[in-house]
Amino acid sequence: MVMWLGLVSTLICYGICKKLYQRFHYVVLNPVLTCLAVLIAFLSLAHVSYHTYFASGKWLTDMLSPATVALAIPLYRNVHILKAHWLEFLVSLVSGAAAAIVSSILLARLMRLGGMIETSVAPRSVTTPIAMDISQTIGGIPTLTAVFVIITGISGVVIGPLVIRYVRIRSAIAKGAIFGMGCHGIGTARAFEMGQMEGTCSSLSMVIAAFITLALAPSLVPLLT
Repeated sequence: MVMWLGLVSTLICYGICKKLYQRFHYVVLNPVLTCLAVLIAFLSLAHVSYHTYFASGKWLTDMLSPATVALAIPLYRNVHILKAHWLEFLVSLVSGAAAAIVSSILLARLMRLGGMIETSVAPRSVTTPIAMDISQTIGGIPTLTAVFVIITGISGVVIGPLVIRYVRIRSAIAKGAIFGMGCHGIGTARAFEMGQMEGTCSSLSMVIAAFITLALAPSLVPLLT
C-alpha cells in the first residue's frame, strides 16, 4: 500500500481540489495551490517522509518528459497565429525571459538566499518540466525550482488580471503573452477562461518562452552568479 501512496493520494487530492475550484472559482482555490497545501498537511499528519512519498509518486514525475514533448502540439496547431505576429512574440518573449532570469537572481541576492538558491530560482518563469531541466543544467536544485515555478504561477494568476485592468491592455494577444510568459501553465489555464484567443496566445508564449529561456539561462546565469 505504501508504494502506491504518493500516486493515489496525489491523484485523489488533485481531483477533489479541481472540482472545488470549478464549483467556487476563486483564485486562491486553484487546484495546484490547494492540492499542494492538502498534501503537505496529509504527509505531516500521517508522518510520511518526503522520500517515501516521492518514491511512490515517481510515475507522475516521469510523465514530465512526455509532457515536455507534448508542448509542440499547441505550437503546431496555432502556427498561423505565430506567423502573423512573430515579431511581437519574439521581442516580448525574449525581453520577458531575460528580465525574469535577471530579476530572479538579483532579488535572491538582495535577500541573501545564497548561490544555490539564486541558480535554482533563475528559470522560475518557465513551465515545470523545462524549468527543472534548465535548473539541473545550470547547477540548481530541480525540486526547489519546481516550487518557485508554482509560486510564480499562482502569483501571476493573482496579479496578472490587475495589471491588465490598470494598464488597460485590450489586445487578446498581449493578454495571452502576459499569462504565458509570466505564469506558464497555470496562467494559460486562466487565459483560456478569458477567451480562446487569449488562451491560444498564452499557450504559444509559454512554449516559446521556455525554449528562449533554455537558450539564455546557461549564458546569463554564470554572468550574474
